[in-house]
Amino acid sequence: MGEKKEISWSKAKKTGKNMLVTTVAVSVVKQGRQFVLKAKDRLIVALDVDSSEEALQIVREVGDWCGLFKVGMQLHNRVGFAITEQIQALGYPVFLDLKFHDIPNTVGKAATVVAQKGVAMFTIHASGGQAMMRKAVSGARDGVWGVPDPQARPWAEPIRGNREMPVILAVTVLTSISGAVLQDEVGMDGTVQENVVRLAKLAKQAGVTGVVASPMEIAPIRSACGRGLAIVTPGVRPTWASGDDQARVMTPREAMRIGADYLVVGRPITAAANRAEAAQRIVEEMEAGLAERE
Repeated sequence: MGEKKEISWSKAKKTGKNMLVTTVAVSVVKQGRQFVLKAKDRLIVALDVDSSEEALQIVREVGDWCGLFKVGMQLHNRVGFAITEQIQALGYPVFLDLKFHDIPNTVGKAATVVAQKGVAMFTIHASGGQAMMRKAVSGARDGVWGVPDPQARPWAEPIRGNREMPVILAVTVLTSISGAVLQDEVGMDGTVQENVVRLAKLAKQAGVTGVVASPMEIAPIRSACGRGLAIVTPGVRPTWASGDDQARVMTPREAMRIGADYLVVGRPITAAANRAEAAQRIVEEMEAGLAERE
């Protein structure tokens, strides 16, 4: 393709319509040159804390070593959209991880709201089905453009106003769920990998931008869905951190080497004595993995 050059998340987002669908906000092409996101901009720090004060302290400490901050149910349900707005005011994109799973119309309206809030990413459950996922896409589009536009390709079209189409991520199988739990308790036939791939294919068909899946499923998703689907990977733990409650884990270096686009890391950074140093160490592992991928 020509010369490659690293680019930050903020600069990549400014290219708007030049985003490559095949890499979904991971690389952009401009004037014949390929710009690839830096490793640190692929790191998402999970703010799984109970107060805005603690969340903002983490943002200030590690903001130089990550690309986005994830606001999940724990924090959002305590303080609402105020924390999203505060993080954005500091200049950082927000990944809103509320995992919408409801009837299609309800999810569509929720997607409109979060798109209006200017979040960079948000999650839905792939198990909600194609109709629900399609409503999430159209609802987010309504939040950005103000009116439905069924012919638009939201990830590739010019953006109106100050908002951009968020990256919509379909959650496949939670990383805390093992094969035994999936079959014996959830009641789903097949292995974890088979169900993850099936749900990822449904998400792609529904027009969703990417999926959330454990590092163990990166390779089979790539094989089944190609490069047209971003893979955001939790369940990543460096060797120097505890495993916590994740069932299917891998190191940051390994996950990037086999094809993850973004990594979500929480406690190995937020619970570290020196958060900035922990984030830097993870970024260095990610850089090594990216180099080995190439």
